[in-house]
Amino acid sequence: MDVRSQIGMVFHLDKCIGCHTCSVACKNIWTDRKGAEYMWWNNVETKPGTGYPMKWEDQEKFKGGWEAVDGELHLKYANKMRTVAELFHNPAQPSMKDYYEPWTYDYKHLFNAPEGDDQPTARPLSLVTGEPMEIKSGPNWDDDLAGSPLYAENDPNLKGLSPDQRAQLFAVERLVMFYFPRICNHCLNPSCVASCPSGALYKRGEDGVVLVDQERCRGWRACVAACPYKKTFYNWTTGKSEKCILCYPRLETGQAPACFHSCVGRIRYLGVLLYDADRLAKAAALPDAELVEAQRSLILDPNDPEVIAAARRNGIHDSVIESAQKSPVYKFVKVWKLALPPHVEYRTMPMLFYVPPLSPVISSKADAVVKNDLETLFHDVDKARVPLQYLARLFGAGHDGQVRHALKKQMAVRAYRRALTVGDLGLETALKLLREVGCTPEEADEIYKMTALCTFEDRFVIPPSHREMAIEMLEDPQEHKGSTGFGFVQGPKRGA
Repeated sequence: MDVRSQIGMVFHLDKCIGCHTCSVACKNIWTDRKGAEYMWWNNVETKPGTGYPMKWEDQEKFKGGWEAVDGELHLKYANKMRTVAELFHNPAQPSMKDYYEPWTYDYKHLFNAPEGDDQPTARPLSLVTGEPMEIKSGPNWDDDLAGSPLYAENDPNLKGLSPDQRAQLFAVERLVMFYFPRICNHCLNPSCVASCPSGALYKRGEDGVVLVDQERCRGWRACVAACPYKKTFYNWTTGKSEKCILCYPRLETGQAPACFHSCVGRIRYLGVLLYDADRLAKAAALPDAELVEAQRSLILDPNDPEVIAAARRNGIHDSVIESAQKSPVYKFVKVWKLALPPHVEYRTMPMLFYVPPLSPVISSKADAVVKNDLETLFHDVDKARVPLQYLARLFGAGHDGQVRHALKKQMAVRAYRRALTVGDLGLETALKLLREVGCTPEEADEIYKMTALCTFEDRFVIPPSHREMAIEMLEDPQEHKGSTGFGFVQGPKRGA
């Protein structure tokens, strides 16, 4: 047993309000620079939709992640020969059109226009060329366009739906959308790290955060093609790759990452997990239907004496083990089994998990007659506005068993709380629903408190980083603070 620690995250999609506060917080801190104008390390997409970059989930086009061949893992696209051959043109990488051409506005004209009969306007100007441009797309461009024939109907996840399900999904009376915030998943088995020819990408040993060493990066951009979530970017000014660093300077001082801290809907949870690295490769090579449970099996019980002993042998500090025992991520993923990884079929073993959204149907229309579809107080998960098969493609590698359980458990907890607080649902009925999903009243109360009454301390259990033990702290932090997030830059030295 090779026990290691890993920062894990949970996003509760039933609570996201799509305010983009997280995106703006990240943008203002990390990517408000030359060459990074088009980068959104954190973005919020509308589902169904094509996302950012456009149709990033279409791996027939982008060929990111891993594939299992005869029980062994291989990068789906990247290898040494192909990286060299396609150094100057990689057809599997997103183009500027797939992202968007960043722009600003001609505010000078708006403020300095001469007096006239018409209202002056600020025309958009390209941040790349400086020329006037016509805006056709952008990040989060498909906001709230769940019925859009341009964006929603081109969602790759719709491939698993029948024609009837597609028609129901886009009918006006059943029009549905939910928000899907995304950051780097800081995967256990990151394909970006494996694809880098210069070894610039690496996982930090103490917490598993995936970073890019800016000194070693040579701008091969193999990481951009290899990441199936398209969360590694190329800075066209510096010639280096960049990505979300999970605000590790904040983590090291006990603060939540900026996007987590600023979240208005309180949908984000962060904590440390202990996992068994010995079984990682074998678990990632299993058939698609087994991947969700295989990833859960890698996460170890931080209260198990054997796990604690093995963690200590690997140099994991007791304070980190204590943080793992209090981790809300461990509860959501391993104990309650409410949170699921996105597109686990990419086999990167993402450490960002999502609680799938509930989407009840209120009414439907047939032959100009609108009728109420709810025979009971709460809807059946199979009759939700978002087809179960759609969520299964997003969170279950196309298999709906784990997604169905997560939705039914959320519904059972909701029914139980309704029985306690409102009383228009019988307690016996609510308890029966809990038993059907293997949930006790005590566990239901825990879930309710963690989702509805959670504080900062509940949502963010940040392990101590013990940076006093790191060699980098020998450097003057004030002198080198300008390099924070991009590795520690060594000063020039005389001689050869």
